[in-house]
Amino acid sequence: MSNGPPTPSALQRRIPNLLTLLRVVLTAALVAALSVYRFPGEEAWALPAAIALFVVAACTDALDGYLARRWNAITLFGRVIDPAADKLLVLGTLVMMASPAFLPAPGSGMALERVVTGVAPWMVIVILGRELVVSSLRAVLESEGIDFSANLSGKIKMVLQSIGVPAALAVVWLVPAESLDVGGPARWTLDVLFWTVTLATIASSIPYAARMLAHIADQRPAREAAEDLTG
Repeated sequence: MSNGPPTPSALQRRIPNLLTLLRVVLTAALVAALSVYRFPGEEAWALPAAIALFVVAACTDALDGYLARRWNAITLFGRVIDPAADKLLVLGTLVMMASPAFLPAPGSGMALERVVTGVAPWMVIVILGRELVVSSLRAVLESEGIDFSANLSGKIKMVLQSIGVPAALAVVWLVPAESLDVGGPARWTLDVLFWTVTLATIASSIPYAARMLAHIADQRPAREAAEDLTG
């Protein structure tokens, strides 16, 4: 009787990685769709198309990890590319949502002077900065053999982003343009939504930073002992 986990077949090892690569392809299609849209209605098909692509891509994120764990098919390729594909999906979409394509058109009569999605450029920068910092910390610690898998706060952050992005696109698509103007309930909804996403993203970096600081503190006695010997 075998004591270890079952060995995955070649197909089982490939399927999670193929789903990850599919997410990259879906992200490219999503960005292409949003690149032709202009608020409030030019190429309006792009919004439902982008929503559908984002939802399918987000589902592949949940599915590839589940299958990799179920089949014991976790690979180095998946550990590296899967989080990169996640970041590409979210950040690529947020960049497009913060672009001038979502600005009210001149002469539209809207008082709003920023993008209707609620995604400010500084929010994209903050979210990008968080991802770069956490990825750097992960690279350092995992190079030393320390597990740096996503914790609960990171998973909550991803869930909020995965809900917030398509929800905001759906509001822009379905709500009349005048309801997205200053003071409207849809405007407040979008602003609160992405402030929540941004703050949750910032907060999710705290446990990772704490793990790095704890690792540094653990290494300090060894370094001090080595310095005493060489001194």
